[in-house]
Amino acid sequence: MLSKWDERYSEPGFAYGTSPNDFLAASLIHLPLPAGHILCLAEGEGRNAVFLAEQGYTVTAVDSSAVGLKKAQSLAAKRGVAISTCVADLADFLLPANSYDAIVSIFCHLPPLVRQKLYRQIPSSLKPGGVFLLEGYTPRQLQYGTGGPPIRELLVELDDLREDLQSLHIVSAIEVRREIFEGRLHTGLGEVAQVIAVKKENGKTQQKNRG
Repeated sequence: MLSKWDERYSEPGFAYGTSPNDFLAASLIHLPLPAGHILCLAEGEGRNAVFLAEQGYTVTAVDSSAVGLKKAQSLAAKRGVAISTCVADLADFLLPANSYDAIVSIFCHLPPLVRQKLYRQIPSSLKPGGVFLLEGYTPRQLQYGTGGPPIRELLVELDDLREDLQSLHIVSAIEVRREIFEGRLHTGLGEVAQVIAVKKENGKTQQKNRG
């Protein structure tokens, strides 16, 4: 029996398009150089993972849908890059320690206890100077119906994210209303939270980036 996400990704085309998320693309300046290893959470059909691979990063995409990740591999092959994929339930996913130069969470909406368990592993899983990037819909998104789950507890609040990521240095944490056009399922005005956070070493931010 196919899961909800397998069914969604079995439909023709790409549910969220093949272009990268705008916030991620605009945040490349914050990612460490030289290019390193990036983990993309709930990556689905691979648009963000493939984009990062095109920038020279080694990318691992994790998602619960084997169907979505198969399409991610096909997109990577079409674009002439390689990505690694991992089919896993994020409720049980364990992040390896000191392994990633960046972790990316784009519209990864999880139940609160699952989110806490996963996100509280992020600081130890990042290498020193590693970066965490997140964009997700906030509860204010419920008034629009232009994307995201219609369930309040699955949407993200900045206070909760700060608590989950408290051992990281928060470079930026904002809520913003913006137009989003990503495939057929994210289309129109939306309310989002955007977070950029960096792992410190010895009390100092050790970040090498394009800035």
